Amino acid sequence: MGARGDTGPAATLRSLPSVHELAGALDAPHALAVAAARAAIDEQRAAAIAGGPVDGDLLPRARELLAEMERGSLRRVVNATGVILHTNLGRSPLPSAAREAVARAAEGYSNLELDLSTGERGSRHAHVERLLCELTGAEAAIVVNNGAGAVLLAAAALAGPGRGIVVARGQLVEIGGGFRIPEVIAQSGARLVEVGTTNRTRIADYVRALETHDDVGAIMRVHQSNFRTVGFVEDVPVEALCELGVPVIDDVGSGWLASQPGVIDEEPVIGASVGAGAALVCCSGDKLLGGPQAGLIVGRREAVAAARRHPLARALRIDKLSLAALEATLRLYRDPERALREIPVLAMLTLDEGTLAERAARLAAAIGEGASVTRAAGKVGGGALPLLELEGPVVALDANAETMARALREADPPVIARIHDGRVLLDPRTLGDDELELVATAARGALESG
Repeated sequence: MGARGDTGPAATLRSLPSVHELAGALDAPHALAVAAARAAIDEQRAAAIAGGPVDGDLLPRARELLAEMERGSLRRVVNATGVILHTNLGRSPLPSAAREAVARAAEGYSNLELDLSTGERGSRHAHVERLLCELTGAEAAIVVNNGAGAVLLAAAALAGPGRGIVVARGQLVEIGGGFRIPEVIAQSGARLVEVGTTNRTRIADYVRALETHDDVGAIMRVHQSNFRTVGFVEDVPVEALCELGVPVIDDVGSGWLASQPGVIDEEPVIGASVGAGAALVCCSGDKLLGGPQAGLIVGRREAVAAARRHPLARALRIDKLSLAALEATLRLYRDPERALREIPVLAMLTLDEGTLAERAARLAAAIGEGASVTRAAGKVGGGALPLLELEGPVVALDANAETMARALREADPPVIARIHDGRVLLDPRTLGDDELELVATAARGALESG
């Protein structure tokens, strides 16, 4: 042990205040104050043992830790990445009408499962079923909590335990987060029947499978959401599959309603699959549809009824806040021009060069020295339109990229940028006009701090 005059690690450890003493100086509930005090002391103890610099006054650091603990974990961030459907950032931002609907549904009680006309128990699906049928031409519809849940429920309802589901080998995709179509089918209780090859599948492959297996419950067609196969490829359109006499489940992925002709031509259209005769069409609500996380299932009345009756329907059911947001988003599609203006995803996809250039110039001017306008390409993201390059003006920051990106993340609110060719880029495509000053302030602070 060191002498009483020792200034080494041992002396530093002896000088640390007790948890009780430091917690008593914090204005917070006892348990929270103790947690913040203990964390601050543990940091200093680790620094002393490692021989690093230590701070004799732990109270400021304890207050910082206390503020972090009191702040909610799920926070608003500013998306300056240029990736419109950024999965890590919650995918689609909600239109204002959807945000207002969520607030109304969260205030007190709601008629979630109450038929106001009869006073009897109703169905939560009724709030969006009519809208979905109107917008897609389907006979019936239900919604669940996400897109993967919709595919799982569809497979379980139409095939069920032991029956076969025919899928082309080139469509046995991984849909993100490690979840794969073969595993989803296995969890439904159905048996996977693979046909064709990775790059080429013909109608004869499906016919052969139906002749070989007499227990096929459905054919599933899966959209290659986050990749494309090109070159020597062949696939069977949904119209031809629907003529084989077996129910078809069409997973169209991103939920493109095509109410905006010419905006996107590469994504499958929900209504087209319905019109082709698919028994069930599944998609996500928080991708190109521009709404909350949800799994939409539309199609034939008897097939939707089978999905509604299945026990998984309750386990996968959508909550009232997501349902409120989805209804409000779908209502906007009744007026295609309004949908383009008010649904953020659609507005970002269709931003013109002039608007982007004006935003980039304003942002660079507000940041000042160290910022310049250049050009780069963003992405749609979220497993949609993987080949589409959203090229346009962006703001580049002249500083160490990793240090700058970290400093921007530490701003309040955090600003999430992207790094390209060793530079931090701020893309105005995913920034609202009201967010430009927030980003400029964060960038100026990061540049000034070095």
